[in-house]
Amino acid sequence: MTVVTTSTPTVRWFGVIAVTLGIFTITTTEILPIGLLTPIGATFSLTPGRTGWLMTMPGLVAGVAAPVITVATARLDRRLMLCALMMLLAVAGLLAAAAPVYWVELLARFLVGLTVGGFWSIGAGLAARLVPERWTARATAVIFSAVPFGSVLGVPAGTVLGELAGWRTSFAVLGVLSLVALTALYLTVPPLPPLQVTRLVVLLNALRRSKGAIVVTCMLVTAHFATYTYVTPFLREVVRPELIGVFLLVYGAAGLVGNLIASTAVARSVHLTFAGCAACIATATLLLPVLGRSTTGALALLIVWGIGYGGVPVCSMNMFAKAAPASREAATVLFTGSFQAVLSTGALLGGLVVDGWSVSTVMVAGGVCAALTAGVLLWSRAQEAGT
Repeated sequence: MTVVTTSTPTVRWFGVIAVTLGIFTITTTEILPIGLLTPIGATFSLTPGRTGWLMTMPGLVAGVAAPVITVATARLDRRLMLCALMMLLAVAGLLAAAAPVYWVELLARFLVGLTVGGFWSIGAGLAARLVPERWTARATAVIFSAVPFGSVLGVPAGTVLGELAGWRTSFAVLGVLSLVALTALYLTVPPLPPLQVTRLVVLLNALRRSKGAIVVTCMLVTAHFATYTYVTPFLREVVRPELIGVFLLVYGAAGLVGNLIASTAVARSVHLTFAGCAACIATATLLLPVLGRSTTGALALLIVWGIGYGGVPVCSMNMFAKAAPASREAATVLFTGSFQAVLSTGALLGGLVVDGWSVSTVMVAGGVCAALTAGVLLWSRAQEAGT
């Protein structure tokens, strides 16, 4: 069912843009520590693995918060929830900027996790309620483009700003941007009373249908974040510190290209597109310890990696949506919960490997996991074709 409560196409698209801005801010806030891992660790005298807990915390919390917040607030207006969650993100950003000790920084990341779990579960599936049905697919693509844009613009800009003015400044700016997104949501998104109350039984039914999507999402997202969380320490061994932001910018731009390619290709075959993404990530991470020791080699492999990961959210969400077509919000909750839970797991496992062995070792381990994911996806497609 599509419900549109605004009056003109322009106003409807303003709402889509506001949701996109919210997800862009959330994405940037969540993954920004990747670009600032070394200076944050230096401030609190931490190893790279322990600093990586800043990535583990929000992912772990979001994995639990996605179903809990969605079910607990099922009868509340969705615009009200989006605005409340953006306010929470603003508090988290400003708290992170002012944190005097590491546990306060972790508390701020806990609040980020609550926002990620709740906002993604509610906001990612709202396109059908903001625009006419014929524009739903395009509006969904616009909303999901916030993820690669967070990598393209947010993380590199935050990294450069952190290098120039200190990492605390980057988080303060994101706190202010959260308030801007809150204002945009309040002004452009119409009241959105729930159409279908997402009860626990609905989630469980969708869960039973989504086992395949959960398996491949967990495998590939674990592989990606076990490695990408520690890409900055790796790059510091290869390039000058001031170039890391530029390299992440190129990676993010490649991610945007990957998002556009996957958005088109997924309509023909979600399994093949997803397998292609996994193969790109596997190729890049396996070869980085060998070919990534030069500036040119590292940059080329980051481009391949960015193209691969740029399509992952689109492919994963499509698999969940196809598995549970009757409950859009439940599918989004499962996508968000599984994605975020294994994001934290990947960052944690990667940190253990980095502290116990080396950054190169974690790249190889992640590459093997990504290659296995590609194999599972190809096998699954062959099984479906044979039935």
